[in-house]
Amino acid sequence: MWDHIEDLSASLGQALLARQAWLATAESCTGGLIAGAVTSIAGSSQWFDRGWVTYSNHAKRDELDVPAALLQAHGAVSAEVAEAMASGVLRHAPHATMSLTTTGIAGPGGATPGKPVGLVWFGFGQRLEDGTVQVQSASVVFPGDRQAVRLAAVSHALESAIRILADKR
Repeated sequence: MWDHIEDLSASLGQALLARQAWLATAESCTGGLIAGAVTSIAGSSQWFDRGWVTYSNHAKRDELDVPAALLQAHGAVSAEVAEAMASGVLRHAPHATMSLTTTGIAGPGGATPGKPVGLVWFGFGQRLEDGTVQVQSASVVFPGDRQAVRLAAVSHALESAIRILADKR
């Protein structure tokens, strides 16, 4: 699985380089695995700007300006928080043109009604040429144990970022 993730990281890097774009990340349930994957690629300093591991709600608020009211109303594992994280990344990483965020329940505990183990929300932000920020989110429920969920989330995040860049052409 890690070889596949490294291949995806290299493909994402090529796509970012071709567009002279920069990526920044904020991860909760993946705990820095996305940043680790992309920085495993030689030359990633030409397209990867920075990453945060914002595991706790305090970190999401303090580092990315995710509003406490949003966390209270929707919970950390939600579209709203994934999007707020994506916007916050681009506010705090002014050189980045794309943000990628994860927030989810890797398990084995933590499930709540409507939020099962394996649920991961992804946030994707893009800084447009006029300086405005566009964000979107998507969720997937991944099967498996904690490790399987985390690795599947990394793979999905990278695949999605590649697709978003391809659609931008």
